[in-house]
Amino acid sequence: MDIQGFWDAVLKQDTRKIEKYFWDDAYINWHCTNEHFNVKEYIKANCEYPGDWEGEIQRVEQAGDVSIVVVHVYNQDKSLSFHVVSFLRIRDDKICSVDEYWGDDGAAPDWRLEMQIGTAILE
Repeated sequence: MDIQGFWDAVLKQDTRKIEKYFWDDAYINWHCTNEHFNVKEYIKANCEYPGDWEGEIQRVEQAGDVSIVVVHVYNQDKSLSFHVVSFLRIRDDKICSVDEYWGDDGAAPDWRLEMQIGTAILE
């Protein structure tokens, strides 16, 4: 499975390329918003999202038939930034399911800043 190619297609919002990475009966779960999609719904949600996106894979781990991928996704003017963790279940070189978690990047909450704990992660 070409993880980089898949994420390139997602970031470019390339409907035809994205579809080629999935089995017809695959499903996608976005746990942070409690949403379950079939492939066509996932592609619609991704490709009709406003704006142009960029990003970079920061980490890939393999656990049996699951590829765990961490991606930094941001819009072109970098006013929006997210970190995504995707668990891609692969069968015969295609995705059969995705469990995905999107987190908004931002500053630590005031209560932790007031405690003066932690330091910035250098990336």
